[in-house]
Amino acid sequence: MPLFEAKNITKTFGNFTALDNVSISVPEQSIYGLLGPNGAGKTTLIRIINQITGPDAGELFMNDRKLVPGDVQIIGYLPEERGLYKKMKVGEQAVYFAQLKGLTKAEAVKRLKYWFKKLDIVDWWGKKVEELSKGMQQKVQFITTVLHEPKLIIFDEPFTGFDPVNANIIKNEILFLRERGATIIFSTHNMGSVEELCDNITLINKAKTILEGSVDDIRRKWAANEYELVFEGEINLKENGLFTIIDSRFEDERSTIRLKTERDMPANEILSTVLKSGKIISFNPALPSMNEIFIRVVETRN
Repeated sequence: MPLFEAKNITKTFGNFTALDNVSISVPEQSIYGLLGPNGAGKTTLIRIINQITGPDAGELFMNDRKLVPGDVQIIGYLPEERGLYKKMKVGEQAVYFAQLKGLTKAEAVKRLKYWFKKLDIVDWWGKKVEELSKGMQQKVQFITTVLHEPKLIIFDEPFTGFDPVNANIIKNEILFLRERGATIIFSTHNMGSVEELCDNITLINKAKTILEGSVDDIRRKWAANEYELVFEGEINLKENGLFTIIDSRFEDERSTIRLKTERDMPANEILSTVLKSGKIISFNPALPSMNEIFIRVVETRN
């Protein structure tokens, strides 16, 4: 069952169409990637989900019922453009945001102490936001986004401002939130993060949906006649009219070769052409990265 659905959403601003009949269905307790180039329409859809603006056409559903204004209490939203008050103290501001989401002051302080300790920022409680680095501010806003334990959490470029160590910490916290039952919409340009985190994705380009499905299924579909072979020992595989070699390396007494066939070929036919070159340890389709797929799909539509 999907926790959230957007069906046939259309939104225009004057003569500009930001979204054209876009639909997404986000399974419960999953991480759903919302992808696309700059200006594709991702932020507009996120703003519609948060009821900051409304669609011109289409409907939104939460738990198989129409989304209502009160649902903002069960949604957490971390925007790409951060929204902390720079002159306020960190702890005071975090409590204020928690109360806006319906928590009592006592409950907010209790939960904040847990998260501040978990992310190692206890000493920041009495500091003003303007005293913190961009990454530190990002940690604070991450906490205020998830503190009220929302059912649906929307992260728009959540790793902006983080060094690799802290980005990994936040990545693990996102996975932890899913394990505890949260459903997450994740908007990013970092395709490596998509492969690590997302169960399903929708790719939007020029206001339209151009690709959707599970990450694993999409990578298999776009394998594009590429295969990876591992041979025992060092070998010298020669190209022929059936395939070209994309990459070749030798390490740990094994040769790993990635090749691309010139046409669709049965696995047995590929193997028969390379068996005489050496002893094969493994043979598998070479799945393209999400970054490769992103570029291929967008370029074919432009």
